[in-house]
Amino acid sequence: MSLTHPNDREAVLTAGEIHTGSASVSARLTVYRFCKRSIDIVGACSGIILLSPLFVVIALWIKLEDPKGSILFRQVRVGKNGKPFRMYKFRSMVADAEEQLQQLLEQNEISGAMFKMRNDPRITRVGRFIRRTSIDELPQLVNVLKGDMSLVGPRPPLPREVAEYSYRDRLRLAVTPGCTGLWQVGGRNRLSFAEMVELDLKYIESRSLWLDFKILLKTVKVLFGSNDAF
Repeated sequence: MSLTHPNDREAVLTAGEIHTGSASVSARLTVYRFCKRSIDIVGACSGIILLSPLFVVIALWIKLEDPKGSILFRQVRVGKNGKPFRMYKFRSMVADAEEQLQQLLEQNEISGAMFKMRNDPRITRVGRFIRRTSIDELPQLVNVLKGDMSLVGPRPPLPREVAEYSYRDRLRLAVTPGCTGLWQVGGRNRLSFAEMVELDLKYIESRSLWLDFKILLKTVKVLFGSNDAF
């Protein structure tokens, strides 16, 4: 089923999945979801154990630069079927970043329901490094273990972003959000919001274990060679 066709606005959403109603497709998705969740658990546990020394170093660096601020940043995001959850990140901004946001909205560098600013004055020195390498996202492995997120899937949006979503934009909420996805490895912040949505819908249509594996491999390459993160 192609979500780009006008008739697809009548797509059926059952159990948080976009499907055609075919028994074979439903069975395939059931197997896929079971395998994907198993891989998420093993991958998240392995990542947390292997990367724990890095976690300690980053935590100390954050505290040294800003002793009064917290190490982790907890933010409410919108997950599968519109269910809110608290997402974890290493703090990369000053403590009152949310309060300063209203003054910066006019300088948004991306169109659509999302805020991005390359030279955001709220970002700390350690924050610039961990954002450029996406190390700030690593605590989301805990969200993966909890089942709020998957290793691969559409990025979870903010509630204020979802409030501006069109019907088509909301289709990206039909599956469990992920730590990485097609648009992160296919252009990242060079893409418009509309292009990001298209890539998310493309992923939902064609998702498979093989596609997830390819996205994870490309993510590693992006982490060590991308200048698009900000």
